[in-house]
Amino acid sequence: MYVIIVGAGDIGTPLIDIATRSGNEVVVIEQNEQKADDIAREYDCLVLNADATTKDTLADAEAERADAIIPTTEQDATNVMVCLLAKEFDIPAITSVVHNAEHMNLFRQIGVNTIENPQQLIAGYLYRAVARPAIVDYMRIGEEAEVFEITVTEGAPIAGKTLTEAGKENILSDDVLIVAIEREGEDKPLTPRGDTRIELNDLLTVYSAIGADPELTDIFGHYEDRTV
Repeated sequence: MYVIIVGAGDIGTPLIDIATRSGNEVVVIEQNEQKADDIAREYDCLVLNADATTKDTLADAEAERADAIIPTTEQDATNVMVCLLAKEFDIPAITSVVHNAEHMNLFRQIGVNTIENPQQLIAGYLYRAVARPAIVDYMRIGEEAEVFEITVTEGAPIAGKTLTEAGKENILSDDVLIVAIEREGEDKPLTPRGDTRIELNDLLTVYSAIGADPELTDIFGHYEDRTV
């Protein structure tokens, strides 16, 4: 995949690392000369020390053959301008960082995939790690829904139950789905069926339409402090 990454800051640099290590052909556009030099020395990619908000710069980056472009600068105005220019080059996948939530609609109106305020996402993740330590990893979907991983512990109401039994006994509501099970001794995750029995120490990937509230984590044996 041919990827153009705009900006080599706190967000752009890890993205460059991931994209290059994954074997993609990467072009980085960075206006700061020192940052551009650092990226050129560190990573196997083409680096343009230039202003990405000009059409000539994107032409130099061969945007016409790019599969994706990702503006990651700290300025929403810069990112939206890059996205508008990218549209002119018919780049199939355009994804941008958006720092100010008030600007989200502007990006959406021009048909851009967005990642809202990474700092806010990190803050939310850190708070979740304190408030719900039982949850190994999670991803927010929309306003309320979440996908998260959690381990089944001793005393969990769901332990020893099949998914069908858990549903009939109202242990699992219709808003909650177990979508994968990682089990010791198994080479790959199990795909849950109605007759799949949940065992102690299973690492479950769970979808909840109403989020991972304490009442839900109780089901898996994690009786956490409600006051956090």
